[in-house]
Order: sequence, then structure tokens, then C-alpha cells
Amino acid sequence: MRYFIQYLRLDKTSRYFYKQLCNVLGFAPGTLSLYKTALSHRSIKESTDENNERLEYLGDAILSGIVADYLFRRYPYKGEGFLTEMRSKMVNRQTLNEIAVKMGLKKITIYNKSDGSLKVSQIFGNTLEALVGAIYTDKGFEQTKQWVLNRMIIPYMFIEDLETLEINHKNKLYGWANKNGKNLEFETLEERFENGRRLFTVGAVVNGELLAEGKAYNKKDASQIASQIAVDKLGLGKIDD
Repeated sequence: MRYFIQYLRLDKTSRYFYKQLCNVLGFAPGTLSLYKTALSHRSIKESTDENNERLEYLGDAILSGIVADYLFRRYPYKGEGFLTEMRSKMVNRQTLNEIAVKMGLKKITIYNKSDGSLKVSQIFGNTLEALVGAIYTDKGFEQTKQWVLNRMIIPYMFIEDLETLEINHKNKLYGWANKNGKNLEFETLEERFENGRRLFTVGAVVNGELLAEGKAYNKKDASQIASQIAVDKLGLGKIDD
């Protein structure tokens, strides 16, 4: 009843957003402003208390813990290396971005739509992490855990397929470069502090030309993201190169 009253108090635009959000969540949000923050990219809201970067930081940690617990219970006889690699496959930027788009999160993410680069970037996966952070803040850990399981892992993460998936795009890119006599280097293009954290931009440079770049809070992840984008550009994920 409380959520219905909250809905009636909204204007027409906010009601549309509320309905779309409920479709994605599968439940009625408690604090609507919290979810609006989770869905607001810094291209629209620069202030740290208005964009989703703090919630993304929280959601990243919560999601990683939930996935680690899921894998620990699913594979009681597997070692640390296997579990760590599987977790990486489940929570890497590409996987999360694809899940976010499939669940309809792209439609309600608030970002600068005039910036064409954002439409094909990884911001929707980041927004999904922020959404997990919002659910945790609003509903607590147990409901967040069930939401991740029922709305992310079961419908979108096909575990048997992930077991055999190759995610080391960096090695794949090096293999392509060696085979074709190319000089591949990874260069740090930018390093800056953002919300108290160091954000790195790393470029995949082939024969002195920038092929792709990735951003992350450590150089290893940034170079993997750059490699992933480069592999997609070169079509290496579609054919056996």
C-alpha cells in the first residue's frame, strides 16, 4: 500500500520511470531517489552525491561477494584458481554490460545520449553494479543476494558455457600480434583520482597506433578491457585466429 501511495504522488514522467524500474527490479523500490542516483551517469550528474559512482563501488564489492559465495557452494571440490577465474568471467565488464542491456537497464539509464561513444561503452554494466548497490542499501543483503541469483545468474549466466569460455583477451591479442608481425604495447594514457580512487586509462597500441582503450581502477583490468575492445574490433572472437 505504501508503494502504491508513493506511485500516486509521482508526476507522469516519474510514473513511467517507476514502472520501467519495477519491470527491471521485479519488486517495488523503497526509496525511489536512491535508484535514480544508481541510474544517473556522471555525464549528466557530476556531483558524487548525485551520480552512480559511489553506488557502483559498493555494488561491485557486494556482487563480487555474492558470486564468490555462489561459486564456493556450487564447486565444493574446485581450487582457488578455478573459482577466481570463474568469478572473473561472471563479473567482468563485458558480461555485466550484456546482462544490463538484456534486462532493459539501458532504456532507463540516465546519461548524455548526445555522446555517441557512451551508447556503445561499458557504462550499463557499471550501472548494473550501482543498481546492486542501491538494492543492498534499500533492501539489505539477503534480498540483494536473491535478486542477483534470480535476476542475473540464473537467466543470463550460463555456468557450463562459462567454464570453457576464454576471457584472457590480452593473451589472444598478443597471439594475433605475434602471428601477424605486429608490435603490441599497452600504454597508460591517463591516470587521475576520481571519488578518492585512482582511475587508469590504458591503450592497446599496435605499431604505434592506438587501437583501443579501457578504463578501470587498476591497470590490469584497464588493459584487459582495452584488449577486449581490440579483439572485438579485429573480429578475433568470431574466427579462429
